[in-house]
Amino acid sequence: MPAHYERLSYLDNSFLALESPNTHMHVAGIVVFDAGPLRSAGGGIDIDRVHALIESKLHLIPRYRQRLAWVPLERHPVWVDDETFDLDYHVRHYRLPEPGSFDQLRTLVGIMMSTQLDRSKPLWEFNIVEGLEGDRFAIVSKIHHCMIDGVAGVDLMAVLLNLAPTEDVGESIPFAPRRAPSGSELFVRETARRTGRALEAMKSLRQMAEDARGLVADGAHRTRAAGYSLASGWLTKASSTPLNGKVGAARLFGTLQTPLSRVKEIKNTMSATVNDVILATVAGGVRKYLVDNKGFDVDGVDFRAMAPVSVRSQDQRGTLGNQVAMWLVALPVGEADPLRRIEAVQQATQHLKVTDQALGASTLVRLSAGAPATLVSLASRLATGVRPFNLTVTNVPGPQFPLYLLGSQMLESYPLVPLWQEHGVGVALFSYAGTVFWGLNADYDVVPDVDDFANAIDGAFDELHEAAASGAPAKSTKRAPKKRPPLGTN
Repeated sequence: MPAHYERLSYLDNSFLALESPNTHMHVAGIVVFDAGPLRSAGGGIDIDRVHALIESKLHLIPRYRQRLAWVPLERHPVWVDDETFDLDYHVRHYRLPEPGSFDQLRTLVGIMMSTQLDRSKPLWEFNIVEGLEGDRFAIVSKIHHCMIDGVAGVDLMAVLLNLAPTEDVGESIPFAPRRAPSGSELFVRETARRTGRALEAMKSLRQMAEDARGLVADGAHRTRAAGYSLASGWLTKASSTPLNGKVGAARLFGTLQTPLSRVKEIKNTMSATVNDVILATVAGGVRKYLVDNKGFDVDGVDFRAMAPVSVRSQDQRGTLGNQVAMWLVALPVGEADPLRRIEAVQQATQHLKVTDQALGASTLVRLSAGAPATLVSLASRLATGVRPFNLTVTNVPGPQFPLYLLGSQMLESYPLVPLWQEHGVGVALFSYAGTVFWGLNADYDVVPDVDDFANAIDGAFDELHEAAASGAPAKSTKRAPKKRPPLGTN
């Protein structure tokens, strides 16, 4: 049997290079379901049926049964089939103690997110948590960022979930792992691949021209876009704030819900986009948190958010791996007027669109695609040392109709984005069935009061909504802080 492997792209590899003992590069989320249809005779969740459902879908997502291997000397990672794959290792079962509150679930999620995935095995976990009050249960997913981006995650969810309730689990297709190449085979084949490409290019001038056109089509436009992208702040450090301390390994998880209809009311009133409303809300929330909770002077602060933008083409829908570029957006945290904040965000995002900075960022990634793994690692760590932004804000639109896991309706879905060096909190959003669900991944020491941060965002949204409705600035309100759950307790 011939050996099989697949190379990771430069962008996917960068998420491996960025990982350190304190920066965990997994994406994750809490998905809450109605427990009733999946309740077992003993009163818990029928784990065997959920396990069988996942097993029946794995042939549609082969990456979930692959592990990492590395090309000798070059040290570039590749995917190979895991010949010892054991689904029981990846699908885990927990039960919350009484009363099974959502805060207890959030504490458990924080503990789960404080440890990294084992790189010797396929890089994912599904943690099924029963005993959640209100006759609910949750699935806490944890997937390494080198496997998946937000849009790919929506496609994956479509594989696991149904548009209508069903009792049909489906048949599982036996897994026949393809032989993984030995280290020497990998080295020889990768050397031959590079040599073959070079020889073929030398033989075929037409192919060389086609390859060149593939990268430099409309070269002047791409060059300008890449220049604008670099000039947006990637080479300079954003201001230091209380949100940007040295992160440790421990995490806390905060959540928030916003009606999508209210987001769209602001969008329509202000002739903005949903993303503009989200970014303006985050700007207002950061301002409230820094001023009210930390006593920090926000005047003149150069506060930037990194906002991933999907560059996934239609023919790449349903595939894993990352197809994203990054915007750097200046958030006007020094502006007290919520209407002026959203206007400033609109101007910033419009400039990013006009200068095509998503294309510029993706062009820079493509130009770096041939870099050896050692240079990739060095460049990634240098980039984190510069810290060109203060936090990540990622907003993924989801389906606006119910989805089901067998017969159980999906009720809520809170995403999680990884923390970079000196990033005390990351903001991720997922809209589903008329609600925007916010997931706040926080470092335990830098942002121990993640619920205060969530309250600040909630208050900033209300302030913006009121101001947009009335056409005048709303009065700032400070909400009573919540206590964070203690680490390591349920």
